[in-house]
Amino acid sequence: MADGQPFDNRPGEIWFDGAFVPWNDAKVHVLTHALHYASAVFEGERAYGGRIFKMREHNQRLIDSGKLLGFDVPYTVEEIDRACEATLARQGFQDAYVRPIAWRGSEMMGVAAQNNTIHLAIAVWQWPSYFDPAERLKGIRIDMAEWRRPDPRTAPSKAKATGLYMICTLSKHAAERKGYADALMLDWRGQVAECTGANVFFVKDGALHTPTPDCFLDGITRRTVIGLAKARGIEVIERAIMPEELASFEQCFICGTAAEVTPVSEIADYRFSVGDITKTLMTDYADAVRPQQEAVAAA
Repeated sequence: MADGQPFDNRPGEIWFDGAFVPWNDAKVHVLTHALHYASAVFEGERAYGGRIFKMREHNQRLIDSGKLLGFDVPYTVEEIDRACEATLARQGFQDAYVRPIAWRGSEMMGVAAQNNTIHLAIAVWQWPSYFDPAERLKGIRIDMAEWRRPDPRTAPSKAKATGLYMICTLSKHAAERKGYADALMLDWRGQVAECTGANVFFVKDGALHTPTPDCFLDGITRRTVIGLAKARGIEVIERAIMPEELASFEQCFICGTAAEVTPVSEIADYRFSVGDITKTLMTDYADAVRPQQEAVAAA
């Protein structure tokens, strides 16, 4: 519960296979293939001032993720765009989180389900901050995860697939039980990969260092931050990063649609300052996501 309300009992409507249904009636059967075999893909999108940021990129990735799992989402990217905008308007929110999800239905139960119907739903809710706001300003504390991102030869790492988040939930729960906000995951080679739902950046000698996304998502927010950094003349170095290098970095932040740009003050035994580069990119990202007319009015 993000705001005290369970997610199966909220006011409003959800877009479900082309029509709006009451929120509480947006249900699937217990023998849905996606529930048993994780045959589902999803996106996390944010709306600011009534505009969904990078909506087209997110919804195209949804379609691409479905193809990587062997199914076609039965809507075009333009149709999904319109459905997301309509759902946002229907809920009456200006600033909100948008969750499209596509999944295999319940016609066949078993590992093979070639003929199952592919469904698509879109829900919108208000989700102000992924992390505690006060903690976020001073930098969140992160633990090292036990679980690792898998070899891309064992899982479709370029897909935003539900099954790939099982180890993320395990890792985040373990970190929270120890008093941390999140966990940093290594990959199967022992290199730094990402957090449980966000990409990671480090600052050293005025340059940004970030892991090469060869076994995890090259996030849309990640690419946005890289563009903002380059526009500032900040060097961005994408490379393999080993965990023992963490001691040499001065600043650290994570980024994602839900996390936005969030400073990190510590990762296990390593400490970081919330420095100028991190603060600048936080501000630049906040400016970038706002609709242009709102940004002009605030100037």
